[in-house]
Amino acid sequence: MTGRVLDEHGKPVPNTLVEVWQANAAGRYLHKADQWPGPLDPNFLGIGRCLTDADGVYRFLTIRPGAYPWKNHPNAWRPAHIHFSLFGPSLVSRLVTQMYFPDDPLFALDPIFNAIPSETARAGLVSQYAHDVTESEWALGFRWDIVLRGPQATPFESAEGAAR
Repeated sequence: MTGRVLDEHGKPVPNTLVEVWQANAAGRYLHKADQWPGPLDPNFLGIGRCLTDADGVYRFLTIRPGAYPWKNHPNAWRPAHIHFSLFGPSLVSRLVTQMYFPDDPLFALDPIFNAIPSETARAGLVSQYAHDVTESEWALGFRWDIVLRGPQATPFESAEGAAR
């Protein structure tokens, strides 16, 4: 997966620290608070960190996370997603958001995804398959740009934990 960190004018934001964390393919996080009985993968930590380059580009090689149940309502499952955290010289505070994968059947059932009031903003959280990023016989590629400010800004969690 790759993408760019951009300002409100579409200009790249270099030297931004991008951190990711995610569940494994079985939907399990390597965290003591995760009590979902899905199997842990001893070869997968579910975390990563990089700095954007001069063109604002980040890149991670990872697996597609699995959906996982959570108990906020009966038969509730979170769609596959990756958490992103951004820090940078132009950022006053840490920004946290989530990236989703296209065509997930769980979007309509996810209260977190649907807490974002605008359909356009929700669509901005969904990555796109990128054949030019795909590595032959190895890995599918996805592209997702993060816009820090302005009318096209990626929705981020507020300090209270709700999406804005």
